[in-house]
Parts: sequence; structure tokens; C-alpha cells
Amino acid sequence: SNLLRTDVCAEKVSAPQPIEGRGLFCANQRPAYDAPYHSADGSYTARGTMNVQFLNEGEAPMATQERVYTVDDVWQLEQQPMNPTEKYYLIDGELMIKMAPTELHGDVAVRLSACLFLFVDEHDLGRVTSEVGFHPPGDRLTALLPDVAFTGKARTAQTARSSYVPYMPDLAVEIISPSQTLAQVRRKAVVYLRHGAALVWLVDPMARSVEVWRRGDDGALASDSVSADGELTGGDILPGFRLPLARIFTS
Repeated sequence: SNLLRTDVCAEKVSAPQPIEGRGLFCANQRPAYDAPYHSADGSYTARGTMNVQFLNEGEAPMATQERVYTVDDVWQLEQQPMNPTEKYYLIDGELMIKMAPTELHGDVAVRLSACLFLFVDEHDLGRVTSEVGFHPPGDRLTALLPDVAFTGKARTAQTARSSYVPYMPDLAVEIISPSQTLAQVRRKAVVYLRHGAALVWLVDPMARSVEVWRRGDDGALASDSVSADGELTGGDILPGFRLPLARIFTS
């Protein structure tokens, strides 16, 4: 069978479809998406370049020149009137759209952030944020958008910024959406930890579990899983914080 790829700079193209006698539509595009991005009229929206060609089975695609995006590009995209609701994140210059959350995703995010905020506020520990952009200091090719984040008081500015935060949070929380794979969110966990975060929670509402990722004193990354009857703890960055998962997985 063959795979179809194409060269298009487009605002709208036809939705990806299996093509009789040619297999599946396969596009190499920027930005990448957590899932196929369909507009209300059923079209497939893509900004950037799609490099497409017909490939025989087992045939490698030709190398293509792809744009490397920066934090400044992301900021400009989000300020454009045509993108009132789109949110982007960036890993090593690769631009991706963060899909709108489901109701379950939003419910878990609110419950978790509320518990975290109440604890942090009571003990005056720092700042809890939701969907704020963070990028590593000196790295303009990576910017992440955690669903919930905590940054200790010693590292936060006295006044909240009106721009992206130029460092990674101490704790980053990513809630896994149906459109994401575990590999995608684990990639984010590694990026957070290698650029300064101490703790990452990968929350899976469907499995009702959380993967806890941390960076050890020796710099090595480690993870373990917390099941629905377990609890999250804040470790060294949030001493005394305990959150039974039953409080966030209620649906």
C-alpha cells in the first residue's frame, strides 16, 4: 500500500481520509496536534507547512526543512485575533497545540488546584497557577503549559507577570487527555525535570491514577505510580501536603 503526503501551506485542507488504493493520509506538519484538529464545518485546520508525498510501503520519506519555533513565536501566535482560544506549547522548537479540555479534565484540574491553592495560601508557600506558560532560562525553544503548577515563594516575583515565566515551576501537573498518549506527557515530565522542576504529577482521570516523577539529588529521574486509593504528597517542596486521590477522582 502507499501513504499519501503533500506539500501545502494552508489555512484549511480536507480532513485526513483513507484513500482507496493508497492507504492512509500521513502528514508531517507544524504545528503538531495532540489530536486531529477539526473545525465546526468538518475541515482540518493547519497552520504552517505540510510536506506531503506518495510513499510506497517501507519507503522512507525525503528529508524536509522544518521551521524551528521560539518562545517569541508562540507569544505572537497567541496574541493574534484569529487565535482567541488556541494555546500552544513548544519542545525543542517543535510547536504543538494544546487541545481544549474535556469536562472530566476540567473537573479534576479544578479539584486538584483548589486543594493545592488552599494549602499553599494557608502556609504562605508561594504561587499556584493554572495554564501559565513556563520556559527554561536561556532556552527560547521550549515553553510548557502545565494544567496546574506551584512555584515556591523564594523563586516567584512579588507581582505576577503578564508574560511567560522564565523558569520552570517547582511542581508541574499535567492532566492526561484522551487525545494524548502516555509517551507524550512523559516527554513533558522529562523536560520539566531536566530544566529545573523538582516534581511532576501526570494525572490520568480515566485510569484514576497518577504517575509521580521526581529528580533525585544525583540528577537521576525516577517515577512511581499512585493508584486511586492512594495519596499524593508534596515531598520537600510542599512539606506536609497530602492529597488522597479520592478527593479529585469523584466522577
